[in-house]
Amino acid sequence: MSDPRPIPADIYTEPRDIDVNTLANLGPLRALAGVWQGTRGLDVKPKAEGPKKQAYVERIELQPIDPQTNGPQLLYGLRYHTHVTKPDQVKTYHDQVGYWLWEPATGTIIHTLTIPRGVVVQAVGQAAPDAKRFELVAREDDPCFGIRSAPFLQEAFRTVEFRITVTINDDGTWGYDEDTVLKIRGQSELFHHTDRNLLSKVAEPTPNPLARG
Repeated sequence: MSDPRPIPADIYTEPRDIDVNTLANLGPLRALAGVWQGTRGLDVKPKAEGPKKQAYVERIELQPIDPQTNGPQLLYGLRYHTHVTKPDQVKTYHDQVGYWLWEPATGTIIHTLTIPRGVVVQAVGQAAPDAKRFELVAREDDPCFGIRSAPFLQEAFRTVEFRITVTINDDGTWGYDEDTVLKIRGQSELFHHTDRNLLSKVAEPTPNPLARG
């Protein structure tokens, strides 16, 4: 996906009068700010004998960061950490860190994720500031919003596409549906590794450092 606006001639000068209150400038991401817990997660993953369903619980913390600039580009965002276990277990089932970013000037959402098995992803989508539902996509052949895996996963379980849809509900909860499309060695058909959960807030976000100051 290309940038919806042309890159300006002046790529150095930063915007003036930046509002430092990130929570007031997150657009559709404002509803995600805070600490959340989900107990109804469902993971469908590949196994040698075929797809396997696994229930999971998770805790997600999404905290506002100070405004970020790339020359004239202005981004507001949330830094997040997701920790997942199987029900009634302590051992980590999945761990993930990254950022949710919002560019008000273009209505662009960027989602970055890194997991400690050797995968990084950057996905992108468009949304209105008051959107209650939005979808982001990354593809392995996209030079900007793509996917990179370490050698074992690239050879055995190559991710060719990642897609996440977020739905914000009127009762204050929000949920996601993820589809990680895998090319598995020895299989002719692509495998859709899916995850979904519904999150309820357990704590409010902490204002970003500049806003607190």
